[in-house]
Amino acid sequence: MRALTAIGVTLLLASCALFGDKKDPVEEWSEDKLYSEAKDALQSEYYEKAIEYYEKLQTRYPFGDFSTQAQLDLAYAYYKTEESASAIAACDRFIKLYPTSPQVDYAYYLKGLANFNQGKGLAQRYLPSDPSQRDPGASVQAFHDFTELTKRFPNSQYNRDARKRMMYLRNILAQHEVNVANFYMWRGAYLAAANRALYVVENYQQAPVMPDALALLVRAYQALQLEDLAADAMRVLERNYPSHPGAVEVKGLVVK
Repeated sequence: MRALTAIGVTLLLASCALFGDKKDPVEEWSEDKLYSEAKDALQSEYYEKAIEYYEKLQTRYPFGDFSTQAQLDLAYAYYKTEESASAIAACDRFIKLYPTSPQVDYAYYLKGLANFNQGKGLAQRYLPSDPSQRDPGASVQAFHDFTELTKRFPNSQYNRDARKRMMYLRNILAQHEVNVANFYMWRGAYLAAANRALYVVENYQQAPVMPDALALLVRAYQALQLEDLAADAMRVLERNYPSHPGAVEVKGLVVK
């Protein structure tokens, strides 16, 4: 009986040794090895694995030789896995910790990209949709990020792409304002509609939706019986967009 008990204990200990106490080999990697594996995973587009390794690297070697680059690489890996909030937080940490780094412009750019794509699921990204119908919060923040980049680093290699995205965002934000103004017109909130349309006229001068905003402004002022303001808006619309359908549509509303 004692022999059987002894055998049982021996088997139990062996089982623990085989299964219970098995160590993760990653825990024994050096800083160089951990960074190298993280970088390889990132370049091979194994982003989840890259995030795992970079997070371990930051935890174990927060002030190591690779901590600066690892912070940016981790932010990029978060961005590629559509973890926008984590990517933005990682970029903010980099900007705060390394404000004089030669790569800090990239941190601003990557932060803008993360906000630019925030909230865009697969369906929205690959199927036709109207981005001006979405909550503009992330677009506003992305525009701010790209603006910061171009102002702080006028010679940055990322400025050309950033400016293209800013133009796109400006047009989306202008269209959103017009959408809201049209909603207010439909509800009979003419003053609110006029304020929204006027905001577009004053802040989005080159946006394609500008003639729509002017035509809407004419209609809102006319509904408010502000004849002089309606006439002023009509003159600007006719002078700049004489053939636009909106100009023809509202022309008869204005008392000259």
